[in-house]
Amino acid sequence: MQVTIKGSAGDLEGWLAQPERVPGNGRPGLVIVPGFPTDSGGGANSFRTLPDLADRIADHARMVALAFAFRGLAGSEGHFSLDGWRRDLHSAIDYVRKVDGFDGSLWLLGFGTGGAVSVDVAATDGNIAGLVCVAAPADFQDWASRPRELLSHARRCGAISDPDFPSDFGRWAKELQGVSTVASAQRLAAAGTAMMVLHGSNDNAVPSLDARAIADAHGHADLRILEGARHHLRHDPRAIATAIGFLDRRGRPATLG
Repeated sequence: MQVTIKGSAGDLEGWLAQPERVPGNGRPGLVIVPGFPTDSGGGANSFRTLPDLADRIADHARMVALAFAFRGLAGSEGHFSLDGWRRDLHSAIDYVRKVDGFDGSLWLLGFGTGGAVSVDVAATDGNIAGLVCVAAPADFQDWASRPRELLSHARRCGAISDPDFPSDFGRWAKELQGVSTVASAQRLAAAGTAMMVLHGSNDNAVPSLDARAIADAHGHADLRILEGARHHLRHDPRAIATAIGFLDRRGRPATLG
């Protein structure tokens, strides 16, 4: 069902899928985290296929699954900033933790930029059971070195629609330097957080070496490099089946891929 999540910059669009519930038993929760749109006007469409994925995961992995759109994407209010997206994910996590029937075990499934944000937020939250990180960058240094290009792209794709945003460009750009997926993965390992890292061997946006660096930093991550796959693994049946399989096996020790 369609839901509204209260975020720090306004309402966030969401879709909540719940499996059939056995009386007396709770269900683990999952937040599905979208990536950054790549095409002009893509921000409006970035959320479009995620409700179907939430429904599928609820059915197959028996999880309370929330898909949501970051600020600036789809029907969510606000404008893109990396720190803002981190706050939005915290808001989505808080929403799932209040859902009736949630058993306290929370997982994340993040794509691209959303995967990197998921790793960062999981490391700061301290109470995430595990996550699947899909096609995520090892850091945001590429963006940090060209912040004005990123700002222009964010305007083209619709993630920023206010011509006066950000009011403080320097602060907005500095946020890009403060997130390292590799460093956060190291903290997740120390906390015992389960992790799968999924990537395409032919990723044309983020090299597969980033996935190996993230998995190596964690030390016990289940690393899967999908032969011939490109960046948009949300539309690769192998990637989705692999992610759902990992979530369905939740609680079992991960093995190196």
